[in-house]
Amino acid sequence: TNMNTRILSRILTDFAIGRRKLHMTSSLSCVYEPDRKSGYKKVYHRPPPEQNLSIFGKIREGYRQFKEEFGILMEEVKEKLRMDPIFMYRQNEVDVIWRFKNDLKSLDQWVITCDSDYNEGFSTVKLEMSSTGTGVFSGTISTRLPKDGRIRYAGYCNMTSIPKQKSFKRDTYHDWSHYTHLVLRIRGDGRCYVLNLSTRGMFDLTWNDMYHYVLYTRGGPYWQYVRIPFSKFVFSSKGKAQDKQVPVTQHEITNFGISLADDISGHFRLEIDYIGVEYDKFHNEEFAYETYDVRGIRF
Repeated sequence: TNMNTRILSRILTDFAIGRRKLHMTSSLSCVYEPDRKSGYKKVYHRPPPEQNLSIFGKIREGYRQFKEEFGILMEEVKEKLRMDPIFMYRQNEVDVIWRFKNDLKSLDQWVITCDSDYNEGFSTVKLEMSSTGTGVFSGTISTRLPKDGRIRYAGYCNMTSIPKQKSFKRDTYHDWSHYTHLVLRIRGDGRCYVLNLSTRGMFDLTWNDMYHYVLYTRGGPYWQYVRIPFSKFVFSSKGKAQDKQVPVTQHEITNFGISLADDISGHFRLEIDYIGVEYDKFHNEEFAYETYDVRGIRF
């Protein structure tokens, strides 16, 4: 009886003071996520130009956009009717997905963010074109905390590709299911970056699904050729590595990104030539990590 009384008293005490035990994340007050960005605002380092159009100007602009999107739709229909898929993927041949190629429009395919955009730190970031036509992801990491009593960690910068779209602004996926490796040609500064593969789905439970892999850079004047198997990426949600690991759903890639949050204040610079995918028939590994379920194990 005394044992049961002590247990009941301990449970009531924990409930009364809201004591957390092994929980690493805050509890949710709702049964669904109302916002895809979890309350974070949209930021624009290159804001869209403001247009004060008359009613006829809006009609002309709408007609221009419709004509442009209809042209894209016709190309999609032609590609569908042609029925000419790739039947054989060549060994070690890189299919480039993003290349800067001395084109300023290629910068519009990326969104850059940092903690200062959300009043959570003092880091700065920019993405620009180098004199040789490559992309340069650079800025300053600051681990200084804002004095608001809310933020516990600071110092991150990120660049993310815009979602892939079909005609009339319909979202679609990157289908990399026939490839085995992610390939990058970069020139770094010796820092450790993180590669992100987002597989955001339709339901709110999957909005924050992401796969990560650490990108180690050498620094110095020489280019670095990076070749990473998709089987090595780690599954996470909202920045937390999940106990139950699953392989990358390569046919549902929505975004690709590069982040820096190494807790080292100072300048950084990552030069990027291209980002692509590759098929290697000798790579047979499906997944590098354990896939058993540990949620029912008690320690």
